[in-house]
Amino acid sequence: MDKKAAILKLIPEQGILPLYFNKDEEVSVHILHALYAAGIKTIEYTNRGEAALKNFARLRRVCDTELSGMYLGIGTIKDGASAQAFIDAGADYIISPGLVEDAIAVADKNNTLWLPGCMTPSEIIKAEQLGAKIIKLFPGNMLGPAFLSSIKTLFPDLLFMPTGGVELTKESIGGWFKAGVCAVGMGSQLISNAVMEGKQYAALTEATKQAITIVKESR
Repeated sequence: MDKKAAILKLIPEQGILPLYFNKDEEVSVHILHALYAAGIKTIEYTNRGEAALKNFARLRRVCDTELSGMYLGIGTIKDGASAQAFIDAGADYIISPGLVEDAIAVADKNNTLWLPGCMTPSEIIKAEQLGAKIIKLFPGNMLGPAFLSSIKTLFPDLLFMPTGGVELTKESIGGWFKAGVCAVGMGSQLISNAVMEGKQYAALTEATKQAITIVKESR
């Protein structure tokens, strides 16, 4: 199985995609370890600060030497240059907040999986035409499960994953799975500023296990 196929299988199997950024390299590493300890095998590190590329390169080294089987995605990719920089740094796949065609071209040139952010049927149609396999519904809290329920039959060959506002509750996660998602992206609702600032890594591992359990119960 090639890397693209492995990731396309892993994200739905895992059911949640944790995503975060922290400017502190050591905190970023500790969070990665805490997620891995909960059984997570792929995460999205977000390109949201000056330290993102340097930190990502460190996470890549940690995965390669300490965390067997961990795939690293990079999020908030808004242009082709960023896509190339992070692919060069070892990104296994790229995620964008919108439909970024120059980033898609870079990913395709490097045989790298890409996940676009979409908010409208027109964007989803365009993404599908460009070869998307998983659509990131963003912002999820603005769209809601009812949006996906309304459009899902139009796109039988696509997988959907909302990001933004997915809460760590049976009601929130269950609502999205009932609507037909393959996974949910979870950022600050799982990896909060309080967790990062307080270095509450054991608590993060437990919360992540709880999220995985809710996903299993919601399928």
